[in-house]
Amino acid sequence: MVITIVQDQSSEIRGRGYLVKQRAFIKLYLLTMIERKKDYAFNYLDEMKTELHKFGYQPTHSEIYKALHELTLDGVLYRTKKIKGDPRKDFQEIVLYRFTEEGYEKAQLYKKQMKAELDRCVGLLQKAIRDNY
Repeated sequence: MVITIVQDQSSEIRGRGYLVKQRAFIKLYLLTMIERKKDYAFNYLDEMKTELHKFGYQPTHSEIYKALHELTLDGVLYRTKKIKGDPRKDFQEIVLYRFTEEGYEKAQLYKKQMKAELDRCVGLLQKAIRDNY
């Protein structure tokens, strides 16, 4: 399912279900890593696994690529290829993701929407802890 980021909340975030959807969560991290000029998808996956492991969450390779694909289809990112290492002797090609001309602004809107949704989820979890423990 492709979700278009628009001025109002996207349907991916607006669902207001129990907790934030996994793909939306992954997109949030990807956008931040791309803002920080991190390298390429494998490094995104590796960093997320390292950072989130202590919480019992490890996103899969396919989920990272699905999220990147959706962000590309939504016009937030574009893909570019380059040779990893010295182009005169190395042949491994990697795909880099960068913001489109309007992508950075779309990413900021998405992150703002996600902040509101994460705040809602934290409140729900805190209530569950207070009410049951």
